[in-house]
Amino acid sequence: MKKINEKFKSIRMKLFLTLSIVTILIIALLIVMNSIVLESFYTMSKINTVKREFQTINNLYNKDDPAVLRKIKNDAISNNFDIMIENENEILLFSTNENFTNAINQNNDIASHFNIQDDEQQTPIFSQNNYIIRKVVTNGLNCILLTGQLDNGYRIYIQIPISAIEESVKISNNLLLIIGLISIVIAGVAASYVSKKFTNQILEINVIANKMSKLDFSQKYQPTDADDEINELGKSINLMSDKLESTIKQLRSSNNQLERDIEEKSKIDEMRKQFISDVSHELKTPIALIQGYAEGLLENVNADEESRKYYAEVILDESNKMDKLVRQLLELMKLEYGKREFNNHEFDICELIKEVIRKCDVMLKEKKIDDIRFETDKEIKVLADDFYIEQAFTNYLTNAIKNTKEIAGEKYIQIKTVINKEKNNVRISVFNTGNNISEENLDRIWGRFYKVDESRNRNDGGSGIGLSLVRAIMNNYNSKYGVENKENGVEFYFDVNLSKNN
Repeated sequence: MKKINEKFKSIRMKLFLTLSIVTILIIALLIVMNSIVLESFYTMSKINTVKREFQTINNLYNKDDPAVLRKIKNDAISNNFDIMIENENEILLFSTNENFTNAINQNNDIASHFNIQDDEQQTPIFSQNNYIIRKVVTNGLNCILLTGQLDNGYRIYIQIPISAIEESVKISNNLLLIIGLISIVIAGVAASYVSKKFTNQILEINVIANKMSKLDFSQKYQPTDADDEINELGKSINLMSDKLESTIKQLRSSNNQLERDIEEKSKIDEMRKQFISDVSHELKTPIALIQGYAEGLLENVNADEESRKYYAEVILDESNKMDKLVRQLLELMKLEYGKREFNNHEFDICELIKEVIRKCDVMLKEKKIDDIRFETDKEIKVLADDFYIEQAFTNYLTNAIKNTKEIAGEKYIQIKTVINKEKNNVRISVFNTGNNISEENLDRIWGRFYKVDESRNRNDGGSGIGLSLVRAIMNNYNSKYGVENKENGVEFYFDVNLSKNN
């Protein structure tokens, strides 16, 4: 049912139905006109013919001239007339049809012979001073009969049959019906051909328009040589498609830029809020210490020089810690929100590790860690920013130094470099003997200011953002990092990409 409805909605079917209906209406109008008008027109034509013949005979027939009689006879034969002329004494002078003459002579009562009704005698078709024209029926045939008197006093009878017109109307109507059927068939073929020619182009344009509605501008209309409206429409569709595609690309570009700007602003706002929150959280203690010791100095709580020096050293130490903390927070924010650009270049990671170990020598001695294991003679070239890789490794090493304990008679730190050729990277790991980290804290330690051992004092403990810095640095490099509990300690690790020349 749906397919049938779609067919009736198609241009091809509408064009066929329109042509068929127009053809049927024209044929019906012709049949109506043929049935109503043709007979009347034909009758009037015959009446005019009879009138002209009467005038011709009236003008020519003044005497019994053989040439005139031949002409009258020839006119009668060519026009299918029956003509009879008699003098005032009812003596026959001329006749073209003996049967017609006998009929007139045998019955002088014209009304009864020709089946003329009384009202028809009173109201003839046409009446003139010297003749009358009536419709009569002769031997079952409808005829036009003129009865008149010539200028020379002779009586004349002219009869012409009109029954043939009825048969002609029927034949004509039948012919029109046949023509109508043939016209409908021709119209169907023509409609199919013409509509196919146009609908193919329209369907192509419709497909293009549907794709355009889905923002697909890949398909274009292929113009033809025809200089018509459909071809112009196709060209306009192509022009509109190009302009829409260009406009949408501009809008998308502007929208992407706007989204980036909004995201950037959002990041800045978030970074600002986070920074303020972190600073206000972490600086409360050092600010309180500085404030307390500063007030003590002002109020001369301790008058001796040594105490005042101690107070000043505490204030300076806390100030340095605050400065370091703020700088670390700023660096962390830049790393986390993509505001830091890396200066990647090739360097030897093993040499960097050795340098960091040398820098931490004082811390190692303070913690009485004599065994730090890292032995390698080869160089490993990596491609990264040595400043940030050094920060990451330093955080791991200092964290290991602070948490190293003697386990089963052993107290050491071990550093390893493991190359993975398949992934083209090297894994740097730092192991220290000591207590394991609980499972619930393995993920938490990477957050800001999170400290596993809350009992550590301010001098021993760090700021709590070292591992957050490692996480931010590795996330910027899309490198793996993590921590694992071992049998007698903890191991931290991160990956660095190898250089091409390694």
